[in-house]
Amino acid sequence: MALRLATSKLSNRTIVSAAKTASQTTLRSLSTSSLDRAKDLSDYDRVLSTFATIRACAVLRTATSAACPKAMQACIDGGFKIVEFTLTTPDCLDHLADFRQKYDGDVMVGCGTIMNTEDAERAVDAGAEFIITPVMLPDVIEWCAKRNIVSVPGCQTPTELVSAYRAGAPLQKLFPGVAGGAAGGEGGAAAV
Repeated sequence: MALRLATSKLSNRTIVSAAKTASQTTLRSLSTSSLDRAKDLSDYDRVLSTFATIRACAVLRTATSAACPKAMQACIDGGFKIVEFTLTTPDCLDHLADFRQKYDGDVMVGCGTIMNTEDAERAVDAGAEFIITPVMLPDVIEWCAKRNIVSVPGCQTPTELVSAYRAGAPLQKLFPGVAGGAAGGEGGAAAV
């Protein structure tokens, strides 16, 4: 199991303001009602506001399906209010759906290790409130942006960070968290 703690020197208002600016300048459609899996803007804003306020997300990756609910329950019992199930966990989407139903409104539940739009569709269908990708995937970012779904791509360079923002990702993460050298490549491969 891995845990991610998001920290920033920026105020919550600055983060939400920047994210709203991103959402206004993206490819997101003004009329999303005709798109499958589309969310309304209030849901999008709620997810951004929750990230800006809480900033800590438990990221779950277990080798077995049986370990998954126990480990995530421990995270929630420990105080996490934002959680991410990764697609590398067996039966991830079943567990995500169960926790979303159990904690709807109390804990924000998302899905990570999304590698394509089909993964994103399946995650949203299971109840994911946000999408995390380990790398900058413009097709996934744009798919989410058009549907008012918050996506958080992993980026390694300033160019990727800006490209993700321009593609419609209101938030980005510097990923992997391994500093430089050959180990940097190994860290990224381990997450996928």
